[in-house]
Amino acid sequence: MTKTKLQRRAGERPRTSGPAPNIQLDQLGSQALHERLKARFYGLPDVEERPTAVSDPRAGSMWLRSGVRMGDPDAFMAGREFGHFHPWDRSMHVIVPMDVAEAAVEAGWAEVHPAAALLDLPPNRLMIYGPRDDAELETVYGLLLEAYRCAGGQDPDGTAEG
Repeated sequence: MTKTKLQRRAGERPRTSGPAPNIQLDQLGSQALHERLKARFYGLPDVEERPTAVSDPRAGSMWLRSGVRMGDPDAFMAGREFGHFHPWDRSMHVIVPMDVAEAAVEAGWAEVHPAAALLDLPPNRLMIYGPRDDAELETVYGLLLEAYRCAGGQDPDGTAEG
């Protein structure tokens, strides 16, 4: 994903709270849209849903399956968790490659997690805003794919990233 491929998100950025909890406060998409995004993401070959190791227990983690070679060691929050879905506001926390993080923030799709500065972590730890419609779902899914690939997951067509 490059800056030229990432279109600007429509409108102003949502309001958020933070650093903990880091919650999207407005511009929330529907629960149905969130469930579609999760179902599509959890359908990827090398990912599974597990309880989160770093967030509220209600969050569903994005977990790289056991036995899959891990990618960038900095792509993980804890164990094999490289992100999680928030059911209360339909946003996500993920770790993406630095160039993707910069592009996503610049285009208005995400913000650096406020805890990154407090904990002296790289600014590729993001809150991705929840999608508000089908077009936004496609962009958000593309950002989640970047986190998945960085963690070591295969592309949906079955080819290894690298």
